Amino acid sequence: MIQSPIRAGRLLPLKRAMLGAIAAPALLVLTTLGVATPVAAKTLVFCSEGSPENFYPGINTTGTSFDANEPIYNRLVEFERGGTKVVPSLAEKWEVSPDGKTYTFFLRKGVKWHNTRSFKPTRDFNADDMVFAFERQWKEDNPFFKVTSPNHSYFSDMGMPKLLQTVEKIDDYTVKITLANPEAPFLANLAMPYAAIQSKEYADAMLKAGTPEKIDQDPIGTGPFSLVQYQKDAVIRYKAFPAYWDGKAKIDDLIFAITPDASVRWAKLQKGECHVMPYPNPADLEAIRKDPAIKVLEQPGLNVGYLAFNTQKKPFDDVRVRKAISMAINKKAIIDGVYLGTGIAAKNPIPPTMWSYNDKIKDDVFDPVAAKKLLAAAGYPNGLTTDLWAMPVQRPYNPNAKRIAELMQADLAKIGVKAEIKSFEWGEYRKRMQAGEHQMGMLGWTGDNGDPDNFLYTLLGCASAQSASGSNIAKFCYKPYEDLVLKAKTVTNQAERTKLYEQAQVIFKQQAPWYTIAHAVQIKPMRKEVIDFKLSPFGRHSFYGVDIKE
Repeated sequence: MIQSPIRAGRLLPLKRAMLGAIAAPALLVLTTLGVATPVAAKTLVFCSEGSPENFYPGINTTGTSFDANEPIYNRLVEFERGGTKVVPSLAEKWEVSPDGKTYTFFLRKGVKWHNTRSFKPTRDFNADDMVFAFERQWKEDNPFFKVTSPNHSYFSDMGMPKLLQTVEKIDDYTVKITLANPEAPFLANLAMPYAAIQSKEYADAMLKAGTPEKIDQDPIGTGPFSLVQYQKDAVIRYKAFPAYWDGKAKIDDLIFAITPDASVRWAKLQKGECHVMPYPNPADLEAIRKDPAIKVLEQPGLNVGYLAFNTQKKPFDDVRVRKAISMAINKKAIIDGVYLGTGIAAKNPIPPTMWSYNDKIKDDVFDPVAAKKLLAAAGYPNGLTTDLWAMPVQRPYNPNAKRIAELMQADLAKIGVKAEIKSFEWGEYRKRMQAGEHQMGMLGWTGDNGDPDNFLYTLLGCASAQSASGSNIAKFCYKPYEDLVLKAKTVTNQAERTKLYEQAQVIFKQQAPWYTIAHAVQIKPMRKEVIDFKLSPFGRHSFYGVDIKE
């Protein structure tokens, strides 16, 4: 085990004989690259919870992957650090036409690209890169549409293929986007991870070389850090980009020490083997808060954890069955026993901190007797058999899906419902749920843009239900609901949008495509040497602007 490898942001020399399994990633990044790290370089170590799917945000759907991609890329617009306000990034400014259908973006000049050992860019960021970023996800005849994966989940779930009419390069630093209809959350949507800008010049070079997948495996971006090394399930190492357009990062080296077990993450933080950790075990929080070397940041999370019913499969195509299951599960017992004070009961598909939350809605009461009667009325007087999928990983909205599944299973047995708990590797789990293989399954969502549309349409709209890789795993497509959320997209007045979303939440509760479980509090333990880390409303981990105390 390493003895205090971190002091004031410096990684001290390590003796091999002292290394234990926990410390291996930290040694690896220092000894296997052949890249000299200055003794005085400021290094921040983040104990991340898992390995990214790849380094292309356009096909990713998990916070783990978005976090790993975040240091590398920029978007046209960004969310301000720690907030939901949209601010300029690769676009310095923009204009919107009076009808709300045309957006003209004026791009930042002099923005440099990273480089790799095999590729050196010959030009700065320009309009060609912006057009490429859209067409790669939009145009099926684009040579990069299917590279790595054809499943551009976010782009599709938000209805972008039908929304976009044209994306036109006016000149090297001006691009005009024309929409089929006004889209209230459009700018905020462009600040989301999927909209990261990649280099068209790099893409063209790799296509010519016969290795197009390299742009997602060995990525370059315009972001504050460049990727130096990635070893799956072990470590990701980034270097501050000296030519970053917004000024070099305060830290020199950023290391993601991939540590799936929450208790091990806490042990590493405690021993000084990392500076910041995500998703602590609720059971560890008391000890974490008492440690004098640790500070804990927390705020209400913009998230929801839920059990989705596959509304296209029997018996969950019957709303009475969905309601019966909802009434049979003891939500309070789950929150008390699993969240341990880090979550609040969810009754709506959006969190109470989000505008348009309908607090007038009443949650389904826990009533096993009434649940059994409703099940009988639906044609199942002797109960039924179903599956119950539980995530294999800890997520911001669900600290222990397996334990929650066991509690649900026990509750459902009392009304004659036999539920078989199933799970798969995380990537396989999501892929199979998106394909609709499950009958009931747990998942959740952390908001991406601060707009209710990101929950109510992306997760419950018809476009996402009909997609083989969509985020609507309830496969819920219900016209009265769909009409409301589609109309809300086209309205710019927030008070009008709020009324529409409040009505949509009423219909959601009546139709019960989900059993809403909880909204989790975002809790971030870190060492006291860390300066100016800001909690993201979206649960992301961004290290540009963060410093280490000398």
